[in-house]
Amino acid sequence: MNALSHNVIMADRKKLKSANGLYLGSTGSGKSFAAKRELLNVFLTIPKDRILIVDPMGEYAPLVRRLGGQVIEIAPGSPSHINPMDIQLDLDDDESPLSMKADFLLSLCELVVGGKDGLQPIEKTVIDRCVRLIYRDMALGLETAKTPLLQDLYEELLKQPEPEARRVATALELYCTGSLNLFNHPTNVKTDSRVVCIVLKNMGENLRKIAMHITNDFVTSAVNVNFHNGISTWCYFDEFHILL
Repeated sequence: MNALSHNVIMADRKKLKSANGLYLGSTGSGKSFAAKRELLNVFLTIPKDRILIVDPMGEYAPLVRRLGGQVIEIAPGSPSHINPMDIQLDLDDDESPLSMKADFLLSLCELVVGGKDGLQPIEKTVIDRCVRLIYRDMALGLETAKTPLLQDLYEELLKQPEPEARRVATALELYCTGSLNLFNHPTNVKTDSRVVCIVLKNMGENLRKIAMHITNDFVTSAVNVNFHNGISTWCYFDEFHILL
């Protein structure tokens, strides 16, 4: 704020040395409001840029709906689904998309299996083998290839001879055929919409870590795709401390 005129001073973050920023302030001082104000500025003045919001309290959803964006509510019983197995194989990045997806699924299985030690080396090898098997048709570019679901990984693990594979599969069962199977569906929302808001409000304790992990992977992959297409992405993580 200008000290004399009290006018608000605004900066174009894209022109600063680092475009990243944090909104800090006491409770009720208007942090979310300031973020929404900037988000609107971007929406109205830079038509090419995309906006992604990770919204743990669901307070950005009404604004995003008014802007014609896509609100994705991740919660048991919600009709919105994001498939954690979605992959973009046609990006000519330095890293192979399949290796990055395998790495993501390894860390997802580590969260699911839990425990002090996480995954053992044999379990990691078995998961990596299964991931490559279930994406083989897509990697070969076959017309019959379909994007796999978490259940395909679960079923592939059950086919492996190692007892470690069965241990991981049993831990995954809850999220495939069990009561927490909300990530075992094909993506049915417009993830390429110009404004996307992911609401994590009605998330139970069991699912929160996994939901955030999948959300972060979705954000990373969306930013990579946009960057590949020469588009800037503005990512807003509300209630950032929850992530940490």
